[in-house]
Amino acid sequence: MGRYWTMLLLLMLLMQHFENCEGNQRPHHASPMQFTQVQYNATVYENSAAKTYVGHPVKMGIYITDPLWDLRYKIISGDNENLFKAEEYVLGNFCFLRIRTKGGNTAILNREVRDHYILTVKAVEKNTNAETRTKVRIQVLDTNDLRPLFSPTSYSVSLPENTAIRTSIARVSATDADIGTNGEFYYSFKERTDVFAIHPTSGVVVLTGRLDYSDTKQYEMEILAVDRGLKLYGSSGISSMAKLTVHVEQANEYAPVITAVPLTPSESDRDPTYAIVTVEDNDQGSNGEIASLNIVAGDALQQFKTVRSVPGGKEYRIKAIGHIDWESHPFGYNLTLQAKDKGNPPQFSSVKVVHVTSPQFKSGPVRFEKEIYRAEISEFAPPNTPVIMVKAVPTYPHLRYAFKNTQGKVKFNLNTHTGLITTLEPIKAQYASHFELEVVTSDRRASAKVLVKVLGMNSNSPEFTQTSYKASFDENVSIGTSIMRVTAKDPDEGENGYVTYSIANLNPLPFVINHFSGIISTSEDLDYELMPRVYSLRIRASDWGIPYRREVEVPVTIILNNLNDNIPLFEKINCEGIIPRDLGVGEQIATVSAIDADELQLVRYQIESGNELDLFSLNPNSGVLSLKQSLIDGIGAKMSFYSLKITATDGENFAEPLYINITVANSRKPVNLQCEETGVAKMLAEKLLQANKLHSRGEVEDVFFDTHSVNVHAPQFRSTLSSIEIREDQPVGSSIILMNATDPDTGFNGKLVYVISGGNEDSSFIVDMESGMLKILSPLDRELKDKYALNITVYDLGIPQKSAWALLDIKILDANDNPPEFLQDSYFVEVSENKEPDSEIIQVEATDKDLGANGEVKYSLLTDTDKFTINSVTGVVKVVGVLDREEQHVYFLKIEARDQPTEERQLFSTIILKVSVEDVNDNPPKFIPSNYHVKIREDLPEGTIITWLEAYDPDLGQSSQVRYSLLDSGDGTFDVDKLSGAIRIVQRLDYEKTQLYNLTVRAKDKGKPISLSSTCFVEVEIVDVNENLHPPRFSIFADKGFIKEDAPIGSSVMTVSAYDEDAGRDGEIRYSIRDGSGIGVFRIDEEKGIIETADRLDHETTSHYWLTVYATDQGVVPLSSFIEIYIEVGDVNDNAPQTTEPVYYPEVMENSLKDVSVVQIEAFDPDSSSSEKLTYKITSGNPQGFFAINPKTVTFKAASVRICLISRLK
Repeated sequence: MGRYWTMLLLLMLLMQHFENCEGNQRPHHASPMQFTQVQYNATVYENSAAKTYVGHPVKMGIYITDPLWDLRYKIISGDNENLFKAEEYVLGNFCFLRIRTKGGNTAILNREVRDHYILTVKAVEKNTNAETRTKVRIQVLDTNDLRPLFSPTSYSVSLPENTAIRTSIARVSATDADIGTNGEFYYSFKERTDVFAIHPTSGVVVLTGRLDYSDTKQYEMEILAVDRGLKLYGSSGISSMAKLTVHVEQANEYAPVITAVPLTPSESDRDPTYAIVTVEDNDQGSNGEIASLNIVAGDALQQFKTVRSVPGGKEYRIKAIGHIDWESHPFGYNLTLQAKDKGNPPQFSSVKVVHVTSPQFKSGPVRFEKEIYRAEISEFAPPNTPVIMVKAVPTYPHLRYAFKNTQGKVKFNLNTHTGLITTLEPIKAQYASHFELEVVTSDRRASAKVLVKVLGMNSNSPEFTQTSYKASFDENVSIGTSIMRVTAKDPDEGENGYVTYSIANLNPLPFVINHFSGIISTSEDLDYELMPRVYSLRIRASDWGIPYRREVEVPVTIILNNLNDNIPLFEKINCEGIIPRDLGVGEQIATVSAIDADELQLVRYQIESGNELDLFSLNPNSGVLSLKQSLIDGIGAKMSFYSLKITATDGENFAEPLYINITVANSRKPVNLQCEETGVAKMLAEKLLQANKLHSRGEVEDVFFDTHSVNVHAPQFRSTLSSIEIREDQPVGSSIILMNATDPDTGFNGKLVYVISGGNEDSSFIVDMESGMLKILSPLDRELKDKYALNITVYDLGIPQKSAWALLDIKILDANDNPPEFLQDSYFVEVSENKEPDSEIIQVEATDKDLGANGEVKYSLLTDTDKFTINSVTGVVKVVGVLDREEQHVYFLKIEARDQPTEERQLFSTIILKVSVEDVNDNPPKFIPSNYHVKIREDLPEGTIITWLEAYDPDLGQSSQVRYSLLDSGDGTFDVDKLSGAIRIVQRLDYEKTQLYNLTVRAKDKGKPISLSSTCFVEVEIVDVNENLHPPRFSIFADKGFIKEDAPIGSSVMTVSAYDEDAGRDGEIRYSIRDGSGIGVFRIDEEKGIIETADRLDHETTSHYWLTVYATDQGVVPLSSFIEIYIEVGDVNDNAPQTTEPVYYPEVMENSLKDVSVVQIEAFDPDSSSSEKLTYKITSGNPQGFFAINPKTVTFKAASVRICLISRLK
């Protein structure tokens, strides 16, 4: 059992040993089968024939890593139409995938239907059934199998005969379903025409000649769309045709031209015309007739209209439709006009703006400088006194002023030209202290208020409420008793109207007056019987005005009323006497008399007692005492003594009784009575005499004359100066002369006020009302008025008012206040550019309204120029330099006219002289650019315009009209249109014959008397088009070469050869190696296709190479194809055998049996030719012969020793 395990262990060790010795000799597993790419791109032309292989830029297939593989390819999807077939081709270690079109009745490839296919290809290894897949995208390439098609096939346009050359008039359109070059085509006219040209690629038809309706009314042309393949492939008929009809219309060549003259109508014009507009059209017939003139802008409210002056005429008038809202447009309206003619289509004029203004507004709205004017006027102001001057701006010659209907205008006068308001009459503040006037302009578009305040002066004397006063009062009133009241009123204001009273009588009177109330009262005791019974007072009323008081007197009569304040007094009292008894009845006994000092009082008498028997009778009025009854008989006979008590009464008062004692005597004695005298009569007479004297003294007042209140004298001017001279530039407000007058009266009677009452119609002067100083009120202008005759009136303020006047002649002297004025606002002159120096071209003229040196004008040229000069005296402008219209066609010269005052500032004005330089044909046409370089394709159709020449002639008119001609037409290949400058192809181009043309072109103007010309060169470079139709082709798609590894560098391996059906450069082939593992190891002769070695070869390193060889032609667009080359490197015995291990370390058990395997030597030879011919032998280290080696299998056998052997391989 133990021996068994020992043997088993030995066997395991031997197995391990053999594994260690043989491990490196085991073969490697093959790489997995797979395509070189997951997806390939390939191409094939549409309509390709059967069995046409698709092209591909890279190798398609699988590298064979196992020589036992047997691969097959199959299309498994993407080919529903069964168009393609997959084939395999093995070369070297690569199995090519080749896809071709099928033959038979299968469908034809059509790019326009389907342009690509994506095929899924499966590769199957037949021995192992292993498989792999890839995708192939096949792009179907286009071939020129379709022709261009027009859509639409007919075109029609209408052109005015004045259509400008180079105008695009139409565009035709064709399409070709092919792509790339195959889809390209050219447009051309079937028949040549010099009037039109068509762009070969865009189809735009351009006018190249002038149209003339009278010559040709219609053009019919056939347009070809020619496939470029005609030239490329030499085919015919791949084209289509369209028809173009051009109708020439009579040209509405000229647009209407508007000229307008604005007008400022009169205010009185009922149907005003605001502008006259003329519309001109240079066309003939209906094209030159004006259809309408419309206001296209500026009249949003449609307030204006255009009206023909005459039916069918070309003159229009702008009128108002109705009321025009000038208030919102005070500066007027800017009306935009546009005219339309009757052409078809119509021409519209350029818009013309016409500024229309109101009849009232010429430079804008009139407005007063102030909305409210305020002025003050003295009550002393005489008629024609200036109050204030109103002014509206801007000022116009037609501007007038007027009062609007206001209540106070009757007191004032308004100068309608100057706006000066003056008084018409003296104004009293008592009637109206304020006036509100409204002044309007004559057009009633502007107004202003004038507020006039009347300054209350002491212009009024007090006025008593009555022209005279009368009053009476009783005598014996107490002192201070008010008798009456006088009242005076003064309408003046303030102290001017404050009235005080006084008694103007010179002699004293028994009265006083309250100065403020006017109450008259007594100042003494008054007795009717002893004092005057009637008093005549002069009551004076005075105001407190300044500079003088005004006074007035009124007569006042005061009557003293007599009162019954005295008792009757008997002249005689205590009478005693004797009467006879036989005194007859009725006979007078005595007369009693009583005196009553009160006037107008009758005294009555009566017997109070002692006449009880009624024997006596007393006349109550006369006081006669008589016998009533006889004393002889009767009752009277009984008594002889009687005592009569008699009294006298005035009706109120009774006198002290008078006693008459009568004794009756029987004897016939006469009546005899004796009385006591009282002296009453004498005393009363004395009092009356005294009163009479007092009354006589008051009568003197009646002849008193008050010189203070009477206006005796009229004013008189002191100065005898009747004329003066003043300069017109005297400033406003300057004092001129003092108009001094005197009046010997005092007070207001001698107070003077001055006024200009005539000769001041333009309100140029004013005189100070108080001082009489004459001043300038408004600017003077000698050029408008050079003399004045002023009437200066002076008034006193007396009542009644007196006046005097004087005439003053004023001569206005000139001042340099006017600049020179040119006769025109501007000047214009045309001058030929070849005008000789020192030639006169124009004379300008300016005038100056001033006199003398102030009006002398000299001219100067302010513009800095060396071309012109001006005569300072005559104003003649001359040319002094050489003119060139092309350098400067117009000059604006600023000319100054300056006056020549010696002592004052000089004034000047300027104008612009526009000098237009007229053309002379002095410039030849100039090409822009000076030379041309054009590149064109050789296959462009005949009639194609290759370039437009442009020559500019800076001259004008016919001198600027250029005609073109070819001096060298390139052997008739090109021509040029003389008007448009279009250079056309007239013969077929061929790059292979001529690559470059040098054309000489002349441009000549139509100037007279001689024309000028210039030339330029046009270099036309012909560009070769791609006629390279065929790529180079190899007869096979892959080839194999062989060379031994010891071949020297430069050794020829093989020759590849391709062929090209094209001719010329397109058929010249060049070869190149562009891909493969052999790049750098091999090279190829580019012309002969010989492949040579370029580096040393080593079969043992690389046994084969792949090369991708391209054959490329020399076309403008080069074409190429390639071939895959497999080069096998042949082995040469140039390597010794080698063991897999440099040293072997086998082990063997001692006492091993004979022929026990010790180690197996593995060896190899890099040379493939020697790898099967190796033999082994022990060359040393085995002197005893313990070991032996199999010469073929290399197996060592040993006995019982451990040894490491070195074997030699052969």
